[in-house]
Amino acid sequence: MVKRMFRFLYKSIVAFIIISILWVLAYKWIDVPGTPLMVIRKFQSAERIPVRHQWVPISKISKNLQLAVICSEDQRFLEHHGFDKEAIQKAIADHKTGKKLRGASTISQQTAKNVFLWPQRSWIRKGLESYFTFLIETFWSKERILEIYLNSIEMGDHIYGAEAAAEFWFNTSSQNLNTDEAAAIAAILPNPRKYLAYPPSSYIQHRKKWILLQMHNFGTFSISE
Repeated sequence: MVKRMFRFLYKSIVAFIIISILWVLAYKWIDVPGTPLMVIRKFQSAERIPVRHQWVPISKISKNLQLAVICSEDQRFLEHHGFDKEAIQKAIADHKTGKKLRGASTISQQTAKNVFLWPQRSWIRKGLESYFTFLIETFWSKERILEIYLNSIEMGDHIYGAEAAAEFWFNTSSQNLNTDEAAAIAAILPNPRKYLAYPPSSYIQHRKKWILLQMHNFGTFSISE
């Protein structure tokens, strides 16, 4: 009986590893049609609000928005391999001094969570998030990670991806977002269902100014590999 259980467990783990690797490899070339969060939000909503989501290649997404989300969410995105050790250590150190424990998730980790997993926090999900982060950093380029991130993340209530966000918030395309508009969208990412990119609250206006300063200080930006 015990041997059967171990055999079943072993086969299940091997099957999961194979399926997950093939899944990640498929998205290296195939555009992500939808995410678990999109499905969850749709079922959570009492109203029949349509999902706004339109995939566009990264070449059609403004460099302003690419830089804005990096400066807002993960300034060492181009340097790390999925996990920002400095940000994690700082978050732990701040927590020890009595400050609220804040997240230190990288763009890679957020992409892994958004594309392959569910939003609720748990140790199991965090472990799977780390696993999928390792896989996408292994099999995808930084450019592909950012492309999928910008096409999949929540950027408003039932609004997913750069193209839908640009159209909804500023009545333009993601390719034509200017610096100010890009910073406004990046500013709401911590809680895109609560905050508005336009018109911005005083808090979002403050965050936008900080992001614009970070963009100015970042210097030359290129994601192409």
